[in-house]
Amino acid sequence: MSRTARCIALVLALAGSCPASAAEGEFLDNFDRLDAGRWFVSDGWSNGSHQNCLWSRRNVAVTDGQLVLSITDADVQDADVSLACAEIQSEGRYGYGTFEMRAQIPFATGLNANFFTFVGAPQNQVHNEIDFEFIAPRSPVLQTNFHRGDEHDHEELVDMPADDSFRTYSMTWRSDSIQWYIDGDLVREVEGDNIPNLVQKIYLSIWSTDQLVEWMGSFDPASAPQQMRVDWVAYTPLGHDCHFEGSVLCEAEVATTSSIESE
Repeated sequence: MSRTARCIALVLALAGSCPASAAEGEFLDNFDRLDAGRWFVSDGWSNGSHQNCLWSRRNVAVTDGQLVLSITDADVQDADVSLACAEIQSEGRYGYGTFEMRAQIPFATGLNANFFTFVGAPQNQVHNEIDFEFIAPRSPVLQTNFHRGDEHDHEELVDMPADDSFRTYSMTWRSDSIQWYIDGDLVREVEGDNIPNLVQKIYLSIWSTDQLVEWMGSFDPASAPQQMRVDWVAYTPLGHDCHFEGSVLCEAEVATTSSIESE
């Protein structure tokens, strides 16, 4: 696909997937199927030259009750990239509350598997983002971060075991704080007046680079395929109780009465 065609595909995809401005309600997606009403599948473009792969819907699958996002050799060779990668993004936007994912994460040099919330230029909004990013520049780590406007240098790393266990990753977002959890254990908390404040979309993706080597290392195409397997994804608005087994809300004191105003 040419760069021009890729850009057209990106514009059309973003235009067709613009979510409603109102914040969505709670959900638990067990991935018995890929719900086209909830998830948009990115296909036919990349997010920039830092990626050495193109998003492909063929790399998004639901198998045995799990969402599988893969990096593979590209089906069609491109002058710029030889790899295909995977991303889904929510059709709706979500406000303050608890975002959770139970997943098996692959770790490889130059590979980024992630779970994050985002709104920004594609939605004609100020950049707001909260991240779980799993990378292995030298050893497996979780990088947490948040962005509001031009403020974005809030990275913090958590060492991760190099195994293939499923773990539950949870993030509770309030107007004045964010908490990140792994299997119910608090691994980071931030407070302040620079916390993201816009309703955001939910993203899950896996992609690779041979450019961002200082941050992630360089991905070796010979290490493909790689898979991120997701058992479930859930969202619970603030003030709502635990509504499914396995939620961090069943284990930790994270409920509040705060609420976000829809844009």
